[in-house]
Parts: sequence; C-alpha cells; structure tokens
Amino acid sequence: MKFYNILIRYRLQIGILLIVIGVIANVFGSFWPAFPAYLVGLILIAGHFFFGPLRVIQEYMEAGDMDGAEKVMNSIKFPNLLYKPIRSVYYTLKGNVAMMKQDFVGAELNMKKGIDLGIPMKEAEGASFLQMGMLNMQKNDFKQAESYIRQAIRKGLPDKENEAAAYLQMCSLMMNKREFRAAKEFFRKAKALKPTTPEIVKQLKDIEKYITRIPG
Repeated sequence: MKFYNILIRYRLQIGILLIVIGVIANVFGSFWPAFPAYLVGLILIAGHFFFGPLRVIQEYMEAGDMDGAEKVMNSIKFPNLLYKPIRSVYYTLKGNVAMMKQDFVGAELNMKKGIDLGIPMKEAEGASFLQMGMLNMQKNDFKQAESYIRQAIRKGLPDKENEAAAYLQMCSLMMNKREFRAAKEFFRKAKALKPTTPEIVKQLKDIEKYITRIPG
C-alpha cells in the first residue's frame, strides 16, 4: 500500500523518466525495445493529469493532517484536466480542508464547484449540501442554509451522525422562524437516531432543556 501511494505521488516524474529511457532505447536500438517504456510512461503521465493523487489526499485527511492534504492538493496544477467525477471529489475535499481551517469563503467556493460538477455518490452529495448549509448558518444566511440542509436530507446522508446533525440544524432554523411544531419534530428525529458524537450529544442536551417548554 505504501509503495502504491509513492507511485501515485511520483508517477509524473516516473512517467517522464520512462519516456526518456524509451527515447534513449529507441535512438541506440529500435522502437520495439523502447515501446514498453513509452507505454508505461504515457499511462503514468495520463494517470497523473486525469486522476490525480486523491487517494493520498484522503489518507492525509483521515489522519487529521490538513497541512499534508493541502500540500498534495497544491501539487495539482491543472485541476480542469481531472476526470469529471474525480474533479468533483477534488473540489469537495479542497472545500473540506478550507472549512477545517476556518476559511469559509474558500470552503463555499470549492464545495459549490464540487456540487455543480455532480458528486458521484449520493451520500457524499448529501454531506456536501449539509456542509454548505452549515457554512451559510455561519454567515447568518438562514434562508439559503435551510435550502441546502433540506437538499442534504433529500439526497441522503452517509451515517446517522450526519443525519442527526442535519435534523438539529433544521430544528435550530425552525426555532429561529418560530415554527415550533416543526422544530420539535426535527428534534425528535435527531434524538431517535441516538448519535454518539460528543458535539451532537451536547447540542441535543442543550436544546432538550428548553424545547419541551416552548409552544407548538
């Protein structure tokens, strides 16, 4: 696995080296002995531009190394050459990194690009809409936040933690609009999922202290 990651990271350089070896073999020998080097070199170079090092980026993010992930992302000089579904994931990951670094403007810009390109997996698309909703809540644009979070719920979310987070955000939005019946219903849905993420559990406890006392 480590060898594969090294290959992904350096396949452009390896591909160019193989092309050079192919040229030398062609000049001092003939085309057919050089052909394997040409072929493998071209495949590696094409892979670099069409698929990028997304596997390496995801591993850095899973390890919580945002600086490492960003460094690898910055090595992609021509993102428009990436295969469309890969390009969508690239912008989504770039948005995630920006969000973790509190760069909300950059996060929104990149996540929008990912959504517009069409995210391959519906659950991942739902998670992106949820993040967009949370970004707009940070900006106090509650109307747009509600639109994104409703889309996230419709698209489907990858796990009960994300689903509970979406319902809690909707609960907050409904309370802000004084639609208390809807707020209680979203709270009930969030609680029924029995989330375990500490932040979500705390939110549930905080809201539960007063939601039963409001009308609706």
